[in-house]
Amino acid sequence: MFRSARRLLLGPLLAVCASGAVLTFSAGAASADVTATIAGDAVLRSAASEWSERAGSVRDGARVSISCKVNGQYVRGSVRKTTQWDRLTNGKYLSHAHVDTTMKIPACPPTTPVAPSPAAPTGPLTTVSNAAFLAAAAGPAQASQREFNVPASVTLAQAILESGWGKSKLSMNDLNYFGMKCFGNPGAIAVSCHEYVTQECDKVTQTCFTTTATFRVYKSPTDSFRDHGKQLATLSRYAPAFTYSKFPNQFAAEIHKAGYATDLLYTDKLVAIMVKYNLYQYDLP
Repeated sequence: MFRSARRLLLGPLLAVCASGAVLTFSAGAASADVTATIAGDAVLRSAASEWSERAGSVRDGARVSISCKVNGQYVRGSVRKTTQWDRLTNGKYLSHAHVDTTMKIPACPPTTPVAPSPAAPTGPLTTVSNAAFLAAAAGPAQASQREFNVPASVTLAQAILESGWGKSKLSMNDLNYFGMKCFGNPGAIAVSCHEYVTQECDKVTQTCFTTTATFRVYKSPTDSFRDHGKQLATLSRYAPAFTYSKFPNQFAAEIHKAGYATDLLYTDKLVAIMVKYNLYQYDLP
């Protein structure tokens, strides 16, 4: 009986081989994950920054399985200096600065829809929720990055901070999301100027005071985002920032240093927003 069963199994197998076909066996579909080695001890995080919650650690020489990459906090590691963070197959994040591999890692899909609506909004961006505001603002921010090379993450963080998630009078009434001021005229993109009471700070004395200033008025949010990008790209004092177009945290520090805002904690506030809401995911490659 055993020989008969063997003949029944071998018969079809030999027929396949004789026909020139290749017979392969697999336990499942091939995985697209990248397996890499860690150089030096490294800490795992819950998101793409060293400020994020600690989620474990890996030792020198350990092997990890990477599913995709995101843009995050700039890190100097034992292998390289980079803003790339790798999302492991267990959902944790590891700076690519500690990963010893030359294999190509695919980009992670965005966790929030970032496509702008077909028609550019003419009224204020939605403030129904923070997520809804981000979804509406991401398109104009990415358009600014394509045209002016300002990191979308920085643009979004500034819009959030300057407009209070789109709820400030300046953004609701005048569609000005960046506190852009008029200095004698509204410039080429804004349509007029509007005077408001505001807070200013003196970097020398490190004191703040109340004063009045005139701010730009726009026909659409898209114009506000575009004017913001244009100002950063064309004013010479901001030129050093563009050395760090792929390093959003340093870019934010450079525009602050160049005088974009008088708030003494402006850089810290922008970076905290970028980290908390993982705005790096919106940056274009």
